Amino acid sequence: MAYGTTLPPVVAAEVSTFSKEGCSSGAVDFSALPSGFPESITSDAAWTGANYASKPSEFILLLAAVEIEELEEALAHFKGLDLDGGHVTRHSFPLPILSKKLSQVAQDIYSGRGFALIRGLKPENYSVEDLTLLYLGIQVHIADQQGRQDKRGNMLVHIVADDSTAQKAEHHRHSTSAISFHNEEAGDIVSWLTRDTAAKGGKCILASAHTVYNILATARPDMIRTLAGSDWPFSLPRFQCRPILFNHGGKIIMNFGRTPLMGSAAHPRPEHLPALTSRQIEALNAVEALARATQLEIQTQAGDIHFINNFAVLHRREGFVDGPQEKRHLVRMLLRDTQQGWAIPEELRRHWFDAFEREADRAWHLQPMPEGFFPLRINTN
Repeated sequence: MAYGTTLPPVVAAEVSTFSKEGCSSGAVDFSALPSGFPESITSDAAWTGANYASKPSEFILLLAAVEIEELEEALAHFKGLDLDGGHVTRHSFPLPILSKKLSQVAQDIYSGRGFALIRGLKPENYSVEDLTLLYLGIQVHIADQQGRQDKRGNMLVHIVADDSTAQKAEHHRHSTSAISFHNEEAGDIVSWLTRDTAAKGGKCILASAHTVYNILATARPDMIRTLAGSDWPFSLPRFQCRPILFNHGGKIIMNFGRTPLMGSAAHPRPEHLPALTSRQIEALNAVEALARATQLEIQTQAGDIHFINNFAVLHRREGFVDGPQEKRHLVRMLLRDTQQGWAIPEELRRHWFDAFEREADRAWHLQPMPEGFFPLRINTN
């Protein structure tokens, strides 16, 4: 295998059935891949960091001066329409030249490697309002739907260090600590604009879920069966038993986070909920180890806009330290394109419905808001 790594040593776990709080895997043969799952995924989405570490130009779209000029003309056009930011569309923010490149970025995300970075905007040249509109204008030419990210309808998640309370200091959104590989709960595409970088650390780190799949499918098919089992007891945003790994609509899809499965300091797992089995913990640790062994680290610059396929790419960040002036600030959004969007597994449909289809208010806060406006989860349901 040409993945540049071997499976980390693991201790064989006894195969067990799982039955508690409505989760049950039943008696399963773990010696082979689940029915219909491919022996290997052969696509551009099955990559390793070594494929791109020395060739950043393959995934970075560096905006030329004429393209930035076109963006600023589109910004002036939109502002002349006297519309709110929630009304940015391909029509109201026209990019006749750059849109062709952005269309290719969308294809790369949905049908290619699964990630891209757009670079060239300088935040210091724009007001916060204008920078946000430029961000919206670029991404609407990649995906035409934007998702709500919580029950209050917040469309923009501000990821900044905040130790004002013990809970915030431990929450992924506000902690300065490194976090493990994961996906977001909803969104075909996760995008984020870097308004500012930390004084030290804070790299964006990606890994291909399809590469992780390929290695496990060859070396440990029993782990593929474990990951595809319907007995994973997620506690956030509501209790649900579902798989981590799906074979749906001709695509291999991975969607999980360790905190909803194991809890954290900010989200203690309620004792009445079922815990992971030994084989589930083994499989979860193998995914993390393989993702780290094949990861791609990206040194982010202020003004960068990342796009990743939330089904096929795992992401995490390294720890960071803010300085007196340099304070890491990301603005995250969830996207879906009506033409290229992948079919959603039934177990994930509720998350996508809440984000993209539910009739509810949308809030566009340009700066981090007090907790009442942008709530952190405390309880599971």
